[in-house]
Amino acid sequence: MADIPTRQIRALYNDKTIRVYQAYNHAIANAAIAHGTFVSPPFKMERMTWIKPSFLWMMYRSGWGQKDSGQNRILAIDITREGFEWALTHSLLSDQAKEYADKNEWLKLKDATPVRIQWDPERDLHLQPQAYRAIQIGLTKEAVQLYVNEWIQSITDVTELATEIHQLISMNQLIEAKHKLPEERSYPISETLEQHLLVD
Repeated sequence: MADIPTRQIRALYNDKTIRVYQAYNHAIANAAIAHGTFVSPPFKMERMTWIKPSFLWMMYRSGWGQKDSGQNRILAIDITREGFEWALTHSLLSDQAKEYADKNEWLKLKDATPVRIQWDPERDLHLQPQAYRAIQIGLTKEAVQLYVNEWIQSITDVTELATEIHQLISMNQLIEAKHKLPEERSYPISETLEQHLLVD
């Protein structure tokens, strides 16, 4: 594999949508599948919700959907590229907190910014950390409203796919497992967004 930049957005996308992943319990997942978006209740609009373009990072976070009962359903959510890029534009990098000597100034900025960005080590098939990173996007306030009411185009339950890939890995059938992974590729963003997100 060619060298991958330390910070690069990789995702499954087309000219209109980009796929992100979330893991939820049965109640939230069933309601979301039935309605084509998240429904409150059981989904909590007032809480921060994290979306992840990386399938393998989602598998790491949820333990292949087996970590706990709150994450046993893996959902693939196709959202508009315009919405995704709005989120990036209206974001704040979590690790910028250390740049602020005045904690109140940081808290004020954080409160005024509806999206949080984290760059966490990407994972391989064995969920081991890689040298390069995957983007995690935390939505709050107006960003959650936009996500649920405007950005989401479709929701697919991919729990069975996750289970199938995990079983192949457990049987050391790594080539077969790799072939079943979503085809994530570098997602193009503007130079302004690259600078904002500290992309390599």
